[in-house]
Amino acid sequence: MTRIISGAAGSLALEVPGTGTRPTSDRVRESLFGALESADALADARVLDLYAGSGALGLEALSRGAATADLVEKAPRAASVLQRNARKVADASGSSGAVRVHRATADAFLRLAGTAFDLVFLDPPYDLGEAELTATLELLRPRVDAGATVVVERAARSPEPALPAGLVHVRHKRYGDTTLWWLAPA
Repeated sequence: MTRIISGAAGSLALEVPGTGTRPTSDRVRESLFGALESADALADARVLDLYAGSGALGLEALSRGAATADLVEKAPRAASVLQRNARKVADASGSSGAVRVHRATADAFLRLAGTAFDLVFLDPPYDLGEAELTATLELLRPRVDAGATVVVERAARSPEPALPAGLVHVRHKRYGDTTLWWLAPA
């Protein structure tokens, strides 16, 4: 079961799309969000969750004090589940106007987005190629503020993401089969 770990919607169960998604484990999310809270990266943040799936990352941020969350998912069934999860978390946390679900590809959303974000999660399918990930990061770069944090979740066997100009690696941490790559604007 996937759930919101902490914050205003803490312990709320989330639906998970039946196929085609791989929710971030509670253990990884707990560690990630502990680090984000220590860095004061959540309070009033404008959050973008690309390849959102169930929305666990973006909705956890909203539950813990983010100002807004834009959740992007292209798969129709997953987007429907995401919409229901967003509604539940928004109701539980009193932030109904703060969450938006976009049924689009990550790249299509980034081409049209006019907002800059403070915190971005990219949890693409593990089979997404490195060139495609780099292209998405290139589209993302103009959409992040100077002090933004970008977290990329990949399979531990995946290579270090190749970054476009304007983004730098800050750190990475491995959790079993998962590695989180922390990026920031140069």
